[in-house]
Amino acid sequence: MSLFEVVAILLAGVAAGTINTVVGSGTLITFPTLLAFGIPPVTANVSNTVGLVPGSLSGAIGYRAELVGQRARLVRLGSASLFGGVLGALLLLWLPSAAFDAIVPVLILLGCLLVVVGPRISRRVAARAEARGGMAEQGVWWVWPAVALAGVYGGYFGAAQGVLLMGILGIGVADTMQRHNATKNVLAMLVNGVAAVIFIVVADVDWRVAGLIALGSVIGGQIGATVGRRLPATVLRAVIVVVGVVALLTFLL
Repeated sequence: MSLFEVVAILLAGVAAGTINTVVGSGTLITFPTLLAFGIPPVTANVSNTVGLVPGSLSGAIGYRAELVGQRARLVRLGSASLFGGVLGALLLLWLPSAAFDAIVPVLILLGCLLVVVGPRISRRVAARAEARGGMAEQGVWWVWPAVALAGVYGGYFGAAQGVLLMGILGIGVADTMQRHNATKNVLAMLVNGVAAVIFIVVADVDWRVAGLIALGSVIGGQIGATVGRRLPATVLRAVIVVVGVVALLTFLL
């Protein structure tokens, strides 16, 4: 591996860690970078997943203040992410990549739409829940299976997983955007973590690549937490949509 490749992968890891913490979709930077250097797609995918786990942890730590009081929610929704992450990782190993190619753009578009219309829908959901005795801290009933499905997608590939999670949380759980972002970082970390464990055991991981991405993503996680926690809800929502649209165009083109 040349010095240029080392620097490029390291910087891609920093950018991915930053974007993942603020929004999600950092894979759209690291994965194409690895492919450009001739790394086989499956090896690039699993090495990227393993490398981004420390960055997810870094971002979650950066948002620790917003995680206060969310223990019950994280335990409940974390189980959904773990379940989905395991299933998604296994699907990556069992199915041809074409199996998910058609649905990925649809999921990203859905995530963007959920983020845009989320506040309005969330108010209606909260009003109906209040009429039935109040919205539970963990959200309405469909949040768990929706988070599990996002975990399946995250374990399989992961780009724009954060966009989907923010859309789900924004509609189904009554809380602020910043606290949703903190929750999203933990859930994404669980998905990436459990998928990484499976990949380490049964797949071909390029440890040089994974190590460089890990180092870069840890730095990026702290940068993303510093920037993301200062963004107003409307700005954060706009950033999420922009990243989601870029992700959608990347897949379509």
